[in-house]
Amino acid sequence: MKFAICNETYPDWPFERVCADAAECGYDGVEVALSAIVDDPSTLSTDDARDLGAVARRAGIDIVGLHWLLKAPPGLHLMTPTTRVRHATVSYLEHLARLCAAMGGSVIVLGSPKQRDVAAEDTYDAAFARAVESCRQVAETAAALDVTLALEPLAPTYTNFLTTAAEAVRLIEAVDHPGCRLHLDVFAMSSEREPIPDIIRAHGPHLAHFHANDTSLGGPGTGDVDYPPIAEALRAVDYRGWVSVEVFDMTPGGPAIARDSLAFLRSLFP
Repeated sequence: MKFAICNETYPDWPFERVCADAAECGYDGVEVALSAIVDDPSTLSTDDARDLGAVARRAGIDIVGLHWLLKAPPGLHLMTPTTRVRHATVSYLEHLARLCAAMGGSVIVLGSPKQRDVAAEDTYDAAFARAVESCRQVAETAAALDVTLALEPLAPTYTNFLTTAAEAVRLIEAVDHPGCRLHLDVFAMSSEREPIPDIIRAHGPHLAHFHANDTSLGGPGTGDVDYPPIAEALRAVDYRGWVSVEVFDMTPGGPAIARDSLAFLRSLFP
């Protein structure tokens, strides 16, 4: 198993320092929220992305990919009925796929809950159909760059679209492109009725990427989640991708979160 940490775990740290600390901890990779580096990632060029990738490699660490894709710039939405906005969003996601490839990454994780909500004036079926069209176009562009678009189910407290792994897989199967696969997040799965290990086993063939965290909003092992069965389920589906630490409570500080999380994950995957 390869372990990574998300760069926003270190608020306000320069990217070079993030990579250096993650490498010193023993992580294999860093997963990047570009909005934690620049206010508007749409201003970044592929040359800028190559420079960021070089920063990581000089520190001795890989770039995993990108997440928090639609946090900035404002005004984006995956399946809005407004054609202009939807097309701009697809174009931006394609741009992010190119940046990811230039950095040396291989996955773009589409969470961005508010930028995929089904609007009150819309219908679910119409929004779903537009999401299929948008994701297929992004997946085609990403796959040509050896990048995977990974769809992330999120809890219904955050969004009203793709709130379970099964719903995300339904969209993935409708997209019907190898460049569109599934991302699973432990905190998000904890909101589902099914046990987390069962979710992993049921959807393992679609699984492209994985986030480790806990019900505490902190790192893995800091909340109520029973992790050993999760580790066993990942082994059972022969998952060999990245396990990235993504936390939402930064109170302990980046270095402490990074070290404690990695020690816990290594105890599960000796």
